Amino acid sequence: MAVIVFVAGVISAALSAVSEMYGDEQAPLWQAVVYLVILSAPLAMRRVWPAPVAIIVAVAYFVAVTLHIPELYAGNIAMFISLYTVGAWMANRRAAMITRIAITAGMFVWLMFTMYRDVVSTAHEEDVIAGAMSPYLAYMMLQLMVNVLYFAGAYYFGEYAWRSAMQRQALEQRTADLERERELTAAQAVALDRVRIARELHDVVAHHVSVMGVQAGAARMVVDQDVARAKEILSGVESSAREAINELHHLLETLRSSGDEAEDAASTVSLADIPRLVDASNAAGLPTTFTLVGEQRAAPAVVEVNLFRIAQESLTNARRHAGADAAADVRLRYTDRAVELDVVNTGRLVLLPRPGLGQLGMRERALASGGGIESAPREQGGWRVRVHIPLADATALTGAPA
Repeated sequence: MAVIVFVAGVISAALSAVSEMYGDEQAPLWQAVVYLVILSAPLAMRRVWPAPVAIIVAVAYFVAVTLHIPELYAGNIAMFISLYTVGAWMANRRAAMITRIAITAGMFVWLMFTMYRDVVSTAHEEDVIAGAMSPYLAYMMLQLMVNVLYFAGAYYFGEYAWRSAMQRQALEQRTADLERERELTAAQAVALDRVRIARELHDVVAHHVSVMGVQAGAARMVVDQDVARAKEILSGVESSAREAINELHHLLETLRSSGDEAEDAASTVSLADIPRLVDASNAAGLPTTFTLVGEQRAAPAVVEVNLFRIAQESLTNARRHAGADAAADVRLRYTDRAVELDVVNTGRLVLLPRPGLGQLGMRERALASGGGIESAPREQGGWRVRVHIPLADATALTGAPA
């Protein structure tokens, strides 16, 4: 841009010198070349030092016009560019405003002084004082209007360019933030899915494998004395294996589905299946009773599935850790505003509880249902799990994936 302004200024100065625009008061052409170098060279650094460049260009322009150097057009263009650059690129907005206002005010003070000087020097001419407005005064007022539009345009377009750049920068920053948030959300979704899959696999596999292990051990112990009883126990192992395969099949369907299909596929068990769970626990060798307190009513699918899995995990833990003479009691209690599940088993005294994946999964299920859980050893031996889920809050979870 600096080179273009210089070349255009040289051509303009040559033509202006030939046309003798200042008459006898016109300065020599070599001064125009020096002036154009001083005028255009700073433009190469206008984005680095916008205010100093604007001041240098303005001073050079004022001096050139005062000395009648035969060049105006390149100077006007350089002045507009420098003022625009101050508004568009100067980070200190207060300094940018002061710089432009100072240059503009200086320009108009100089213009008014020049007008007054020319009017006084030509006041003796008859055509200057003839009529309501002399031609010279009309010409100077026209020049004043042109300069007002000139400086106002440079100021406005500079401000507009700065605001546009700031808005574009803010938009790019928001876009980058949204992209990072999207990546974080995707990573969180993957992590949540992995946790959910691990929890489901643990609940399904651990329960049925535990049952099959107990039943297989019982069959091995009685196979020599009571073949019929051994066959009956092995039939239970077969039934447990089929049930495990069925639940794994439903789990895989859930992982392959989305939306409403995933919710329907996931809702394979409910609170109505707890008696069947108790029967399976009895068949596996853990005497278990079931009690329903209150009037049973529908709960969100996610709540029913999670409560069933908590009961399933509690009975599995009782079979694995409570001992040979242990017994369990499952109570499902409905109140006006909540549903509660109590699973209590007798057995060994637990002195140092060891947290495991099962305990973590039960806690996650309780929290995902909008409730709380208490899981701790009993003083007289055994373990107790108590889950409390407010139904008023849980109804909001109806659309959540079970």
